[in-house]
Amino acid sequence: MRYTKIVLVSIFLLSAFILGIFLGNKIEKKDIIRSLIELEHESYERYSIENLKNFQKTGTLEIGDLVNEFENFNSYTFSFTFEPDPASSELKTTTGLINIPKEKSHYPLVLMLRGYVNQETFKSGDGTRNVSYKLAENGFITIAPDFLGYGESDPEAGNIFETRFQTYTTVLSIINYLEKNINIKLGNENWKLENIFLWSHSNGGHIAITTLEITGKNYPTTLWAPVSKPFPYSVLYYTDQSEDGGVLIRSELSKFESANNPDSFSLTNNLENIKAPLQIQQGEDDEAVPKSWSDEIVSKLKSAKIDVTYNIYPLTDHNMNPRWREAVERDLEFFRKHIDN
Repeated sequence: MRYTKIVLVSIFLLSAFILGIFLGNKIEKKDIIRSLIELEHESYERYSIENLKNFQKTGTLEIGDLVNEFENFNSYTFSFTFEPDPASSELKTTTGLINIPKEKSHYPLVLMLRGYVNQETFKSGDGTRNVSYKLAENGFITIAPDFLGYGESDPEAGNIFETRFQTYTTVLSIINYLEKNINIKLGNENWKLENIFLWSHSNGGHIAITTLEITGKNYPTTLWAPVSKPFPYSVLYYTDQSEDGGVLIRSELSKFESANNPDSFSLTNNLENIKAPLQIQQGEDDEAVPKSWSDEIVSKLKSAKIDVTYNIYPLTDHNMNPRWREAVERDLEFFRKHIDN
């Protein structure tokens, strides 16, 4: 069927090319070739930063089992069912970990976005658990999605880049859900709509920055060692860590670039859309995200007149060790500063 379609379209385009010569409105050969390539390789422009600004889909959140009970808060699993593809109504469910303070009051909420974790060994909350516990102890509700393909979530998309883009729609859907359920109760407690914060680490920082660019909303955000290079370099940089040395990723990227414009997915092209204050935490001895990346993104953010605080930690690694406690305390201070009274 695909090849029949290609043949038919080829005939149509060739006819248009010949007709265009006689009409003086020449169709370029390169346009014909690109049209054929786009038939063979799928376009993901629906996931571009510009197009996702119109993403209004939401979902449903259900609290699951009690995982841990602490003095000041309880930790539960949750499931969130939504439509990850902007162009499809197919429902999928991601699981995750949610922490809810025990006292009956209004609480600010922190949406937590993790970095890379081995898919085979992953458990709900990995990559965010320790920081989320510290935030919950101090009166914050925290929600950390596992993302599709992780934990007990439904399978991820069949294409590695669409899987990446669906982390954006996961976060956007959760935010849309929270904003449309202003009086929602999580467990027995209420939360305060005016205070949605983002916490992120590593690749989660890439997701957070992109989310802020898409929404243009004021979600104060703290970023630990964010992957801040533009797509697709943000992916290519880590290809040597793949079992095949990056062969699959480079092959898929070649197909992707045949039908898509990578600039449409680049966070560095959209920094001026950010309307939230940021805090970036960076260890000098980070071997996963070079300090130079954070230096560069901070410079660009400041040039774009974005409110950004930059904390650098000497002799500190990608996970903020041994300055972890200091980094978390600065997160708490940052979030408290931006709580609406």
